[in-house]
Amino acid sequence: MTTRRSFIQQAGLITAGILVNPANLLSKPNKRVGIQLYSLRNQLVKDLKGTLSKVADIGFCEVETYGYTKAAGFWGLNIKEFNELLKQLNLKSPSGHYDFNSYFLDGKEDDLKSYIEAAHETGQKYVTVPNLSGRLRGSLDGFKIVAEKLNKASELTKKAGLQLAYHNHAFEFEDFNGKTGYDVLLSQTSPENLKFELDIYWAVRGGKDPITLFKQNPGRFHMWHVKDMSKNDTSFTEVGTGRINYTKIFSEAKLAGVKHYFVEQDVIKIDPFESIKQSHRYIKNTLL
Repeated sequence: MTTRRSFIQQAGLITAGILVNPANLLSKPNKRVGIQLYSLRNQLVKDLKGTLSKVADIGFCEVETYGYTKAAGFWGLNIKEFNELLKQLNLKSPSGHYDFNSYFLDGKEDDLKSYIEAAHETGQKYVTVPNLSGRLRGSLDGFKIVAEKLNKASELTKKAGLQLAYHNHAFEFEDFNGKTGYDVLLSQTSPENLKFELDIYWAVRGGKDPITLFKQNPGRFHMWHVKDMSKNDTSFTEVGTGRINYTKIFSEAKLAGVKHYFVEQDVIKIDPFESIKQSHRYIKNTLL
């Protein structure tokens, strides 16, 4: 029987071999389309199994979780129950969004350790930071604190055989006298220990060209959030119906190092399942 200690020791050795192998830097992109379940947050709380069944029926292969706590689990299911549901629907969960703000602000590692255990038991590889408290966003010094904490957290995830990742919004690209918070996070963290989940919509809205980021930091963007921006304003829209040039961006997938694509819609104006179906169809049939 594998104990938690033996798992961490064995996984750490395996992961070390993976991370130091240069061949993994620009690996062939995955063609499985996933979804960040936050897109369906209103539906999940009403009918978890029915919602995930529709996700699977549309053709999604992977789901990215959010909102896990040790007390509430995943939408009221404990990890074993959630795993059984995913298995029934032939879904995998390679990544989860976990709230790091208590760790960043107070330095307490209890929640972080519970996230690492949850990710391992759910079969996730990536423990992903979804957002930052407003107290940490207003200066480069705040981002430097975050970078330092990320370095420490990444050592813990690495020892557990997992990978720490950071998901952006637009505030990371605010200019502070020629430098941004995202610059700090990229430059002051380990390229091996911290990967990035690039939310392409928010990067574009923040004034950044995703391809320039790929060229400056090849192989570091293991995951993408794929959603589009309206041609008329900055509102969200289904992939392929807006103004973001996804054909060009996807042509540089290998340079980025992307392994997982997740459809995400922060705000949906039409039927939610029709929305994610449109985005899935466009990515699968046009971009991959």
